[in-house]
Amino acid sequence: MKKESEKYAIGLMSGTSVDGIDAVLISIENKAIDTKYKQIGFITLPYTKSEKDKLLKLASGNVGGSKELLKINIYLGKKFSEAAIALCKQCSISKHEIDFIGTSGHTFYHLPTKTKYLGKEISGTMQLGEPSFLNEEFNCPVVSDFRIRDMAAGGQGAPLVPYTEYILFRSSTKNIALQNIGGIANITILPKNCSQNDVIAFDTGPGNMVIDNLVNIFSKGKLSYDKDAQIAKKGKLNQNLLNYLLDDDYLTQDIPKSTGREKYSKEYVNNIIEFATQNNISLVDMIYTVTFFTAKTIGIGIKNFSKVDLDTIIIGGGGSHNSVILDSLKTLLPNIEVITFEDLGLNSDSKEAVAFAILANETLNGISNNLTTVTGAKHPVIMGKISY
Repeated sequence: MKKESEKYAIGLMSGTSVDGIDAVLISIENKAIDTKYKQIGFITLPYTKSEKDKLLKLASGNVGGSKELLKINIYLGKKFSEAAIALCKQCSISKHEIDFIGTSGHTFYHLPTKTKYLGKEISGTMQLGEPSFLNEEFNCPVVSDFRIRDMAAGGQGAPLVPYTEYILFRSSTKNIALQNIGGIANITILPKNCSQNDVIAFDTGPGNMVIDNLVNIFSKGKLSYDKDAQIAKKGKLNQNLLNYLLDDDYLTQDIPKSTGREKYSKEYVNNIIEFATQNNISLVDMIYTVTFFTAKTIGIGIKNFSKVDLDTIIIGGGGSHNSVILDSLKTLLPNIEVITFEDLGLNSDSKEAVAFAILANETLNGISNNLTTVTGAKHPVIMGKISY
């Protein structure tokens, strides 16, 4: 039974790894830096192979049209609603008890830097997954499409999770970093006693996306990821391939910065395969080296952009289950404590879904929920479109 001061909120997340829809139920109290939450339940509603193939194809930016995007927007809206309903059933909580929902939608294209279009310079982002189906099913406010409001104020619309990490994890005694390793990897650096303006956050580069794509190709679609790093652990580092991967202008690009599937795309993966083939690099060595590369980019990001010596880095997201990434980070960052969310009694997989529930709580309370030092926006804004 929840207290009078508590609300039940659902957070929904569909990430660039295209594994499925993460759905979390939390009880939440207060707002801003006084926010407190407790996780009640969490599920992932997996995407079928045909769904995943369709999402990846449309997110490439090279196919589809208005009719196709309309269909996938409606389809995903219903799928997000299914995930939320399944979550309530798992938690034995009536859908009528839910006070609000925050949903990320699924990112189909992210264009953070300005480009010429019809004579104007534009930047933008597109998240789909029609929220009206959640309104209809749950009869509560739904907050969606967060990123574009920040971009209208001159920001990159990403990363967004650092705001919630500032609320929940800042410390008076330690310099802490939170590293999410989803399809894309992103870091938040919280100097001890930090204010919002002291937070540094950015996408460090590819997380699981490239590894997953390579594994999928070489297993002929039988595997969607390298479970427990079983393939990578059979290989060893190939320095030539690592040097090739490190020749990446994104790694030295100044902050604020964000990236996504539009950069680390099918073409990017095909180039890796071509390089490995020409240099007689085995499959297992290629997978190991690409996995190590994810850890290496995190180390580069910390070296280039952290203004403090970190005490602890907390790893979350799917990559937190990859022992090669974790072991590589411990080797590359010998003076920093490397732990996972599970070490804190939390859930690595639900982290981003929780963040969107908390971001929605801020929206509904009329509180600015972007970090301008992180996204590059000209001023604070209240992100998220509210539907009833």
